[in-house]
Amino acid sequence: MPKNIYKKLREQLDQYSTGFPESKSGIEYNILERLYTEEQASMYLDLTLMLEDSKSIAERTGRDPEETEKILNGMFEGGLVFRLKKNEKIRYGAVPFVIGSYEFQLNNMDLELAKMFEQYFSEVMLDNISDNVPPLRTIPVNKSIDVNHQVAPYADAKKIIDSKDVIAVADCICRKQQGLLEKGCGKPLEVCLIFGSHAKYYVDKKMARLIDKEEAKSILDKCEEAGLVNQPASMVNPGGMCNCCGDCCGVLRGLNMQPKPSEMVCNNYLAIIETDECIGCEICVDRCQMNAIYMNDDGQAEIDQDHCIGCGLCVTTCSSDAISMSLKPEYLHKMPPADGRELMEITAKKRGKSLMPLKMLEANQ
Repeated sequence: MPKNIYKKLREQLDQYSTGFPESKSGIEYNILERLYTEEQASMYLDLTLMLEDSKSIAERTGRDPEETEKILNGMFEGGLVFRLKKNEKIRYGAVPFVIGSYEFQLNNMDLELAKMFEQYFSEVMLDNISDNVPPLRTIPVNKSIDVNHQVAPYADAKKIIDSKDVIAVADCICRKQQGLLEKGCGKPLEVCLIFGSHAKYYVDKKMARLIDKEEAKSILDKCEEAGLVNQPASMVNPGGMCNCCGDCCGVLRGLNMQPKPSEMVCNNYLAIIETDECIGCEICVDRCQMNAIYMNDDGQAEIDQDHCIGCGLCVTTCSSDAISMSLKPEYLHKMPPADGRELMEITAKKRGKSLMPLKMLEANQ
């Protein structure tokens, strides 16, 4: 039976982002007990998504300032809070499970933790995406879009990179976890791009290294060659950009479990095939991370439009130019949220949750 503090912690984590729902087995409590001490769990319940310095948190919660700072630093080291250092001032804030404390376990991931995460994802989290706004959105490969198409800056990976002043690169947490389980795909590992304050956080925790814009673009090219789907955070101004495979990525694995992933992703493009031009090489079938392409009885490729998420990986290696990217009808176009706060608010509303900590909600009732 999990301790009451961990039950409250799970309930609080379930408020944010994609949530942290209960499973039948209770594996989530094993995860929480592995990651948080009881003291840290208690502290998390008093944090908000807004950044505060340790002195303010201590005053607001009636804690000793030195002890508060010590606990928060320990939570930062454990990847359990977000920390921002600016002008000698350090502030802390709560983070969701995804995207948040799961990704922040990059340096702590071992076989035991990988197994626990996999059990939890398989039991609850992967299919849970159907009730959520996916935290990542798909961007078509630059080379897959016709030069005559005007692509919005937020839908162009390299333009996003050009807009960033601070860039870091880290290993993919999903590929690392699956590798420990001997389920890895063998695709490149150091492919996750992080921007701005998020990049500084990763570097401070020694989970990433700073790079320039040219190396970031080179990484994108390498990812396209390897057949990885470009997925920034689902907002106009993302704090990070993943390069994902259908074997390891939690978002793509979850989408693959849905009947119509094309309707869930925030991407206004999809791939179409001129069947008569197809030479039946099957390269596109291997490249597709969503199992959306299959060979028909005539040995030609066809696309299941319900499963196509518009990544463009099939287009760039089609030697007969039989595949191209097409804009969806305008009534299906989606605009991503402006920033992380708006994304969290939209997701909370969809899930019937509040971004206010549960303790504060209870105090106001």
